[in-house]
Amino acid sequence: MRILVIEDEHKIANSIKKGLQQESFAVDAIYNGTEGYDLASTEDYDLIVLDLLLPGMDGLEICKKLRDKQIHTPIIMLTAKDQVEDKVKGLNSGADDYLAKPFAFEELLARIRALARRPKNTITNTLAIEDLTLDTENFVVKRAEKMIELSKKEFSLLEYLMRHPGQILTKDQIINHVWDYDADVLPNTVEVYIGYLRKKIDNSFKNKTILIHTHRGFGYKIGSPK
Repeated sequence: MRILVIEDEHKIANSIKKGLQQESFAVDAIYNGTEGYDLASTEDYDLIVLDLLLPGMDGLEICKKLRDKQIHTPIIMLTAKDQVEDKVKGLNSGADDYLAKPFAFEELLARIRALARRPKNTITNTLAIEDLTLDTENFVVKRAEKMIELSKKEFSLLEYLMRHPGQILTKDQIINHVWDYDADVLPNTVEVYIGYLRKKIDNSFKNKTILIHTHRGFGYKIGSPK
């Protein structure tokens, strides 16, 4: 899951970024409203954490312009203000949620996970494809009830695949959602990590259905081979 943080207070932005990265999210942090809008309107993010008061372009304007462009990425708006009027303005501009500073990181994380579940109407934290399950909150992956140990990046890649079952995902789509904007990703990086997952998800279960498939020239998908 790829998240954009637009926050002009470097300490807060970097703290959020570090915390979310520890939770296996890919995170980009921008400290200016204009630059933040440019990224939000041109790159593909799963969620945006947006401060209200920003240099260049404030959060309300960013939110409204994104919605006017039919960009419906979930937005959590942050502000030092805690007045009802400010909350109403933020929500009316198109924000999905509102969090007043100071806030506990655990609350921000819970709200992010709630918004991440909303588009697919998922009522639990567990994704499942056949006998493969992934717990997005506790970072537990099992196949046929057997625990599978994954690195953070392997977990993020598997989660992205499992959120799009049966869908062929290109390398560019995978890179955009699993790696940070500034990450040094080589052309074969996706292939390498798909290989890591195959060894753990498919090759280790000889009598089970192969779940991860390559569609040469197109990309990868998880689920039925058909």
